[in-house]
Amino acid sequence: MTPMNAVPDRVFLLDVDNTLFDNDRLQADLRHHLTNTLGAEGNQNYWQRYEDLRSRFGYADYLGAVQALRQPGRNDLLLPGISRFLLEYPFSDAVFDGALAAIEHLANWGRPVILSDGDAVYQPHKIRGAGLAEAVDERVFIYVHKQHMLAQIERAQPARHYVMVDDKLALLTAVKQAWGSRVTTIFVRQGHYALDSAGNARYPSPDLTLEHIGELAQWQPARTAPGGL
Repeated sequence: MTPMNAVPDRVFLLDVDNTLFDNDRLQADLRHHLTNTLGAEGNQNYWQRYEDLRSRFGYADYLGAVQALRQPGRNDLLLPGISRFLLEYPFSDAVFDGALAAIEHLANWGRPVILSDGDAVYQPHKIRGAGLAEAVDERVFIYVHKQHMLAQIERAQPARHYVMVDDKLALLTAVKQAWGSRVTTIFVRQGHYALDSAGNARYPSPDLTLEHIGELAQWQPARTAPGGL
């Protein structure tokens, strides 16, 4: 454990969606709920608005897409149920097996921190509801594009070495290019981004690849970081 206010040897930057939390499962459940509530066309319309908002703002906005569906006098009575589904979703059930144990184990080697992309309303709600905020002692950072916020992350969470854990190889590559040997990149092959072999083929290999987040509960520094960091 690292004493309070001391600069730790390591800070672990842990992604959320499809790294600690099964976001593909949430989306599948939402698609099912949307189809049952609004029909197949309504489900398609929701995801079109979701993609429109993501293209415009750079992050997923599930609740914003619900609002964008609103047609006064036509679907006012249906949309609150969709918002309720999103807000009351059993987030803790979708935390990957072994994720909390991995966080607890990493705390023996440094300071675990959640570093996520997302909106400023639903993403923190999800992280807290899943029990992940508590697991990292409320050290939660949410940005639009976290790979562009590295200087701010360094100021907020200084460390001698960083270990970044993510399901997106493109993001790990960008951070490796920026920080070089100061970061160990760990790629977790969970979720549709991680399993996109064709898309990932354009990027160099990370420092370590895991098939499941639970494997981090066996992580040893000397095996994965330059100089045993």
